[in-house]
Amino acid sequence: MLHPRARTMLLLAIPALIIGVASSLVLIVVMKVASVLQAMLWTALPTKLGVSTDSPAWIIVMLTLTGIAVGLVIRFSPGHAGPDPAQEPLIGAPVPPSALPGLLIALIIGLAGGVSLGPEHPIMAVNIGLAVFLGSRILPRVGALDWTILASAGTIGALFGTPVAAALIFSQTLSSNNDVPLWDKLFAPLMAAAAGALTTSLFFHPHFSLSFPHYGQMQIADIFSGAIVVAIAIALGMVAVWCLPRLHRLMHKLKHPVLVLGAGGLILGILGAIGGTVTLFKGLDEMQQLAFSQVFSVSDYLLFAAIKLGALVVAAACGFRGGRIFPAVFVGVALGLMLHEHVDAVPAAITVSCSILGLVLVVTRDAWLSLFMAAVVVPDSTLFPLLCIVMLPAWLLLAGKPMMMAWRNDK
Repeated sequence: MLHPRARTMLLLAIPALIIGVASSLVLIVVMKVASVLQAMLWTALPTKLGVSTDSPAWIIVMLTLTGIAVGLVIRFSPGHAGPDPAQEPLIGAPVPPSALPGLLIALIIGLAGGVSLGPEHPIMAVNIGLAVFLGSRILPRVGALDWTILASAGTIGALFGTPVAAALIFSQTLSSNNDVPLWDKLFAPLMAAAAGALTTSLFFHPHFSLSFPHYGQMQIADIFSGAIVVAIAIALGMVAVWCLPRLHRLMHKLKHPVLVLGAGGLILGILGAIGGTVTLFKGLDEMQQLAFSQVFSVSDYLLFAAIKLGALVVAAACGFRGGRIFPAVFVGVALGLMLHEHVDAVPAAITVSCSILGLVLVVTRDAWLSLFMAAVVVPDSTLFPLLCIVMLPAWLLLAGKPMMMAWRNDK
């Protein structure tokens, strides 16, 4: 009763569902373990020792020890806990299974210890590695690229709690032809992304959205304001793009990963002591503090944005296992709130969403993902036409510019 095209799509439906659920479960377990460890390190332990978690000394000690611990894991783990995320795209080649345990341990320690990186890159690498390793043995006729696509789609759905981001990303990477329509190719990845998103929603809901006053009808002046905000965000992000490969090369002159990451942890601790605990960790919970607090000034928001961006560059350059999207969103929120406080005639919904769009675009060079993150953090449908318009000059500004990655020959 089904057309051969439909039967072909259904062949991968069950593997896609399994991979989507498994991708979400890996993420959930890692986040739960990291959360428990974070509570022990940043709540139970300082309380027992009679130390304030906000004290500069505690922040510096914790980040330095976190760097040393991650360095030891990378030094002694098989495969050195996977590739250096600073030299890899979000979706990369499969990592050997022997390197995955070390990668997970390094990620959990970094997340719990306060490193300014998100979980997206290591989780993606782990899920792709497992899917390719197991899938090629269970269904050897399915190629490694297909397993990679399903695992990355399931992971994206799990990370953001919705399959929309996966649909947007893969709509531009899975090119169609006259024989195979695009939605035939998207069927299995969307199945995996939906399964990952639904599984994540059963256990916790990612806190991306912020509450701002409703944005009314779009005005011509808002387009110019949004374009200026995006340009400022891109300019700030490009400073980080310039710094990352140079700092990566400088830090890796120390050669030994314990020295590199220990020194990086010390620098992160100093930055955290200056910016406070709100500038630590991956940034999603912390950006909620920024949005709902009424005590921060223009200079505070500017300090938070600068410190978080600096911590992101340092953490990535030193080789901490983590992703750059989540902390970039925090920087966008802090920058947007600063610009709104500085020129309150421009609505916060515009400054925050456009700042996020610019920063995420610099970090990922993915227009769909940048639009998605801006629309998710500021969930106001009347903003979407404005975001689509200001994306155009933003894309022009970044055309041909270097990516936020370290050079392969840094070491």
